[in-house]
Amino acid sequence: MKHFSLKDTIFKYAEENFGSKPEYLWASDPESAILRHRDNSKWYAVIMNISKIKLGICCEDKIDVLNVKCEPLFIGSLLHNEGYFPAYHMNKQHWISIILDGSVPEDEILKLLNLSFNMTKRR
Repeated sequence: MKHFSLKDTIFKYAEENFGSKPEYLWASDPESAILRHRDNSKWYAVIMNISKIKLGICCEDKIDVLNVKCEPLFIGSLLHNEGYFPAYHMNKQHWISIILDGSVPEDEILKLLNLSFNMTKRR
Protein backbone atom coordinates (compact mmCIF):
# COMPACT_ATOMS: atom_id res chain seq x y z
CA MET A 1 0.00 0.00 0.00
CA LYS A 2 1.43 3.38 -1.03
CA HIS A 3 1.90 6.01 1.66
CA PHE A 4 0.78 9.46 0.50
CA SER A 5 2.72 12.44 1.77
CA LEU A 6 1.12 15.80 2.43
CA LYS A 7 2.79 16.94 -0.78
CA ASP A 8 1.01 14.17 -2.72
CA THR A 9 -2.28 15.06 -1.01
CA ILE A 10 -1.91 18.73 -1.98
CA PHE A 11 -1.14 17.85 -5.61
CA LYS A 12 -4.11 15.46 -5.78
CA TYR A 13 -6.42 18.04 -4.19
CA ALA A 14 -5.25 20.78 -6.60
CA GLU A 15 -5.85 18.58 -9.61
CA GLU A 16 -9.30 17.42 -8.47
CA ASN A 17 -10.53 20.84 -7.29
CA PHE A 18 -8.72 23.36 -9.49
CA GLY A 19 -7.56 21.35 -12.51
CA SER A 20 -3.92 22.21 -11.69
CA LYS A 21 -0.96 19.88 -11.97
CA PRO A 22 2.42 20.61 -10.42
CA GLU A 23 4.93 22.29 -12.69
CA TYR A 24 8.60 21.65 -12.04
CA LEU A 25 10.27 24.81 -13.35
CA TRP A 26 13.82 24.58 -12.06
CA ALA A 27 16.36 22.06 -13.36
CA SER A 28 18.60 22.94 -10.41
CA ASP A 29 15.76 22.13 -7.98
CA PRO A 30 13.77 19.21 -9.41
CA GLU A 31 11.79 18.59 -6.19
CA SER A 32 10.23 22.06 -6.12
CA ALA A 33 7.00 22.75 -7.98
CA ILE A 34 4.43 25.46 -8.46
CA LEU A 35 0.67 25.29 -8.81
CA ARG A 36 -0.89 27.93 -11.03
CA HIS A 37 -4.22 28.94 -12.49
CA ARG A 38 -4.93 27.65 -15.96
CA ASP A 39 -6.68 30.85 -17.09
CA ASN A 40 -4.33 33.58 -15.84
CA SER A 41 -1.11 31.61 -15.12
CA LYS A 42 -0.80 33.17 -11.64
CA TRP A 43 0.85 31.03 -9.02
CA TYR A 44 -1.26 30.15 -6.01
CA ALA A 45 1.15 27.71 -4.34
CA VAL A 46 4.80 26.71 -4.31
CA ILE A 47 6.11 23.51 -2.76
CA MET A 48 9.83 23.40 -2.06
CA ASN A 49 12.22 21.05 -0.31
CA ILE A 50 14.57 23.32 1.64
CA SER A 51 17.04 23.18 4.50
CA LYS A 52 15.37 23.77 7.85
CA ILE A 53 18.02 26.38 8.61
CA LYS A 54 16.46 28.63 5.93
CA LEU A 55 13.43 28.89 8.21
CA GLY A 56 15.55 29.42 11.31
CA ILE A 57 15.12 25.82 12.48
CA CYS A 58 17.96 23.81 13.98
CA CYS A 59 19.90 22.22 11.17
CA GLU A 60 20.62 21.49 7.52
CA ASP A 61 18.06 18.65 7.33
CA LYS A 62 15.64 19.17 4.44
CA ILE A 63 11.91 19.65 4.81
CA ASP A 64 9.00 20.17 2.42
CA VAL A 65 7.26 23.55 2.73
CA LEU A 66 4.17 24.95 1.06
CA ASN A 67 3.98 28.67 0.28
CA VAL A 68 0.49 30.12 -0.14
CA LYS A 69 -0.85 33.62 -0.59
CA CYS A 70 -2.72 34.92 2.42
CA GLU A 71 -4.21 38.12 3.87
CA PRO A 72 -1.49 40.07 5.73
CA LEU A 73 -3.50 40.27 8.98
CA PHE A 74 -4.18 36.52 8.85
CA ILE A 75 -0.47 35.85 8.31
CA GLY A 76 0.31 37.72 11.53
CA SER A 77 -1.97 35.46 13.54
CA LEU A 78 -0.86 32.24 11.81
CA LEU A 79 2.79 32.93 12.61
CA HIS A 80 1.97 32.40 16.31
CA ASN A 81 1.11 28.75 15.59
CA GLU A 82 3.40 25.76 15.18
CA GLY A 83 4.31 24.92 11.59
CA TYR A 84 3.97 28.43 10.13
CA PHE A 85 6.86 30.67 9.08
CA PRO A 86 7.39 33.92 7.18
CA ALA A 87 7.35 33.03 3.51
CA TYR A 88 10.58 31.56 2.26
CA HIS A 89 11.65 33.07 -1.06
CA MET A 90 8.36 34.96 -1.52
CA ASN A 91 6.86 38.30 -0.42
CA LYS A 92 6.56 37.91 3.36
CA GLN A 93 3.70 40.41 3.56
CA HIS A 94 1.40 38.40 1.28
CA TRP A 95 2.71 34.83 1.45
CA ILE A 96 3.30 32.34 4.26
CA SER A 97 5.29 29.10 4.48
CA ILE A 98 3.75 26.00 6.04
CA ILE A 99 6.03 23.08 6.89
CA LEU A 100 4.64 19.77 5.67
CA ASP A 101 5.76 17.62 8.60
CA GLY A 102 2.31 16.98 10.09
CA SER A 103 2.45 19.86 12.59
CA VAL A 104 -0.31 21.67 10.65
CA PRO A 105 -3.46 19.57 10.11
CA GLU A 106 -4.20 18.57 6.53
CA ASP A 107 -7.65 20.21 6.54
CA GLU A 108 -6.10 23.52 7.65
CA ILE A 109 -3.51 23.31 4.85
CA LEU A 110 -6.21 22.64 2.25
CA LYS A 111 -8.31 25.58 3.52
CA LEU A 112 -5.30 27.85 3.08
CA LEU A 113 -4.68 26.41 -0.39
CA ASN A 114 -8.30 27.28 -1.27
CA LEU A 115 -7.83 30.78 0.11
CA SER A 116 -4.67 31.26 -1.94
CA PHE A 117 -6.39 29.96 -5.07
CA ASN A 118 -9.28 32.38 -4.57
CA MET A 119 -6.99 35.34 -3.84
CA THR A 120 -5.07 34.80 -7.09
CA LYS A 121 -7.90 33.96 -9.49
CA ARG A 122 -9.08 36.21 -12.30
CA ARG A 123 -11.47 38.85 -11.00
